[in-house]
Amino acid sequence: MTKTCLILDVGGVLEITPETGWVQRWEERLATPPGTVHERMRDVWQAGSVGSISERQVHEQVAARLGLDAAQVEAFMADLWVEYLGTPNEELIAHVRGLQGSCGLGILSNSFVGARERERALYRFDELVERIVYSHEIGIEKPDLRAFEAVCVSLEVRPESCLFIDDFAVNVEAAQAAGMQAHLFEGNAQTISRIAAHLNAGPRLAGRVPLG
Repeated sequence: MTKTCLILDVGGVLEITPETGWVQRWEERLATPPGTVHERMRDVWQAGSVGSISERQVHEQVAARLGLDAAQVEAFMADLWVEYLGTPNEELIAHVRGLQGSCGLGILSNSFVGARERERALYRFDELVERIVYSHEIGIEKPDLRAFEAVCVSLEVRPESCLFIDDFAVNVEAAQAAGMQAHLFEGNAQTISRIAAHLNAGPRLAGRVPLG
């Protein structure tokens, strides 16, 4: 329970995920006002993020709420996944891969039902880190402190031995409240430097490293 540990978010950190405009294109195609898709689908998106709905049920709700046929549903969901999965942050992934065996490695991600299978196929995150904790599998999203507790339990580490990297300040603040070191991702160079400082400090001195 004393090993130094690095825990990372996925979207916006290990994956580069700019907006693709897919929702706006579908709203134009369906001749609906801006915001219609998210207004109609908001509770479905939330259910998918905590695993209270299956992929099949998501598809059924997309069809029913947006009036799409089967082929359109497949195209709609394909566009969703293109933006969701983005492209790999190759530099940071390579750096993390180089840390294997020198510290504990984990992922804590607010996710969507189906994410594990797709990210495994595309990016092999399951081979990059020891444990992946997805919100759709534990039913809890960041910034809920229980999400941070869950990843620590999964990795068998103390919060104070962990550095958590995320691109949302609210999640960084929550990680700190949970007892972790935390760093707001704003670029690879700064993040890699912060990781080095954490690992150089070691588990006993982790609490004395300035928070990023």
